[in-house]
Amino acid sequence: MNLPLSTWPERLWHHAFRLICWAILIFLIVPILVIVPLSFNSSSFLSYPLSGLSMRWYTEFFSSNEWMLALKNSFIVAPLATLLATAAGTLAAVGLARGEFRGKGLIMGILISPMVVPVVIVAVGLYFFYAEHGLLNTYTGLVLAHAVLGVPFVVITVTATLQGYNTNLSRAAASLGAPPLTVFRRIVLPLIAPGVISGALFAFATSFDEVVVTLFLASPTQRTLPMQMFGGIRENISPTIAAVATLLITLSVLMLLTMEWLRRRSEKLRGSGNT
Repeated sequence: MNLPLSTWPERLWHHAFRLICWAILIFLIVPILVIVPLSFNSSSFLSYPLSGLSMRWYTEFFSSNEWMLALKNSFIVAPLATLLATAAGTLAAVGLARGEFRGKGLIMGILISPMVVPVVIVAVGLYFFYAEHGLLNTYTGLVLAHAVLGVPFVVITVTATLQGYNTNLSRAAASLGAPPLTVFRRIVLPLIAPGVISGALFAFATSFDEVVVTLFLASPTQRTLPMQMFGGIRENISPTIAAVATLLITLSVLMLLTMEWLRRRSEKLRGSGNT
């Protein structure tokens, strides 16, 4: 319940706080939204004001063999990495949430370390490790590397979801004779599904957006979409990059809306489970 603002300093601070929040929001969003009109510019330069409106750069993106190869590579690596990261992260989160043992904090720290350690250090370490085992310039190595980067997000989201899980449901199912695998598949997994899916979306976004690790591990024929964009900005700035960025912004917005829907669904399930 909102309490009335009785004094003028309180009212002044209330309006100033709202103004600061809006200013921060605009400061964060405007640099992203500026890209969208540039993707419809008919000119060959990234500049304002726009010389005209055109779908030329979207057409060039979908008709370019280089861009389509990069898009294909991204949609090969990211889904596979997401599946591996989701499976490994979910199992790790469930094991850590249920068990009490020495070194639990250390294991948790190791699992989320790819999120904390600078990505260039992870890339260099993977490069030398892969060089010893023949995984450089392979899709297998690239998928495994991206999965490692996605695991921390799955672990954190699933662990947070498990905090509100009612363990009495598992005990009730076990008391009725259900084996542990059945309890997990039919009781635990449906209830923590919003957290699992949210973690999977974060893992997918991390893999789809990864540049540094890909630069170290991928061959020229395995260039992903962000790597192709990075190379285009460094070598030849083309408005096609703005068109690709706009498509990625749209994808990100859809993913955020999906995660918000999952968050609300998780709250509903948690409330019904507690009752």
